[in-house]
Amino acid sequence: MGLLLKRGMLVDPVDRRVVQADVLIEGGRITAVAPGLDAAGHEVRDVCDLLVAPGLVDVHVHLREPGLAYKETIESGTRAAAAGGFTQVCCMPNTRPVTDEPEVVRWIREEADRFGHATVHPIAAVTSGSRGEELTDFTALREAGAVAFSDDGRGVQSAMVMREALLAAKRLGVPVAVHAEDESLSGTGAVHAGDVARELGLPGIVAEAETVMIARDLVLAAATGAHVHICHVSPAAAVDAIRAAKALGVRVTAEVAPHHLLLNEELLRTHGGRAKVNPPLRSEADRQACVQGLLDGTLDVIATDHAPHTEEEKARPLADASFGFSGLEVSLPTMFTMFVHSGLWPVEELIARMSLLPARHFGLSGGSLEVGARADLTVIDPFTRRTVEPDGFFSKGRSTPFAGRQLYGWPVFTVHAGRVVHDALWQ
Repeated sequence: MGLLLKRGMLVDPVDRRVVQADVLIEGGRITAVAPGLDAAGHEVRDVCDLLVAPGLVDVHVHLREPGLAYKETIESGTRAAAAGGFTQVCCMPNTRPVTDEPEVVRWIREEADRFGHATVHPIAAVTSGSRGEELTDFTALREAGAVAFSDDGRGVQSAMVMREALLAAKRLGVPVAVHAEDESLSGTGAVHAGDVARELGLPGIVAEAETVMIARDLVLAAATGAHVHICHVSPAAAVDAIRAAKALGVRVTAEVAPHHLLLNEELLRTHGGRAKVNPPLRSEADRQACVQGLLDGTLDVIATDHAPHTEEEKARPLADASFGFSGLEVSLPTMFTMFVHSGLWPVEELIARMSLLPARHFGLSGGSLEVGARADLTVIDPFTRRTVEPDGFFSKGRSTPFAGRQLYGWPVFTVHAGRVVHDALWQ
């Protein structure tokens, strides 16, 4: 017996179209896509008036394990991913211990497979202990299942080390994901170095701390021919630098997070530490530049930078609060409301930026509803408005600057490898 989704509006990010059809899932695969499929012998779900899209892919999450299970576990994080419509996530290596050895990579993959909520692709550390000094064994880590390399949480301060990393990653055909932060410029900053920081008397992080390192790594990517992926872009100057590099043929991709598209430094006045993230929420001009960069393709994909913390860590005074907040469960509706409900984009473009393109850029399968593809898909309700209620999150991290917002485009049914992993419709 298969699972038959009837009368859904299928979102095709490959051909950029939406068509009404049925989808039949058998043995973990999509076995038929057509209108009016025979329902005999199958479990049937009528998804009329709902969108059926390929499972979302997030190339930047923090699952916190091993070592920081009080913030998040692989089980809770992948459960949150499923609730957010994500069937594949790439997790960053700033764990304890750092994900810098093959056995840690294998453990993460096996732990995720044990629960089965979503596929987890580990991103391994560029340097041992993410200390920025000695390269890890890229070949062994890749063979263990790492899909990319990053010292996310810190920028690789040495240009020579980064050059060596890019050459090593190029030999393996994988990207280096750059956390762009020149620590000589960011220093002890807590928030964006702008008007709000000055008024609140807080140390600021200048935009140049990000842009200078991006510029350096674009030069290195051009020289080596390696694929550099820029994480969580936030200042206008960085968007301009990436746009210029692409025009010159540099092999660069870039991501932007929902909070840098929707929010600016003004939120610090009302949300304090709950609006603290790295890179920080910047000026309104920076926010608008990120939106334009996404619209024109300079910024390729949307990634959450899901960074769960405890309530106590986020409730501290702003200067001492932890950087980051949870994003997996609200990313799709925030982006749907901003881009699709508003009329800026057709839904197939949004799904391309959250499914097809992230998969392509990180060498993953996914982003397709073709016959024969693994049955990873999410069903989206485009009409019902719901309020963001963090107390209902599956993630252990309940801090989000979007709490209380009313949004459209919620994922209501998620299938991973043919298995229903989230069901808000027929529970």
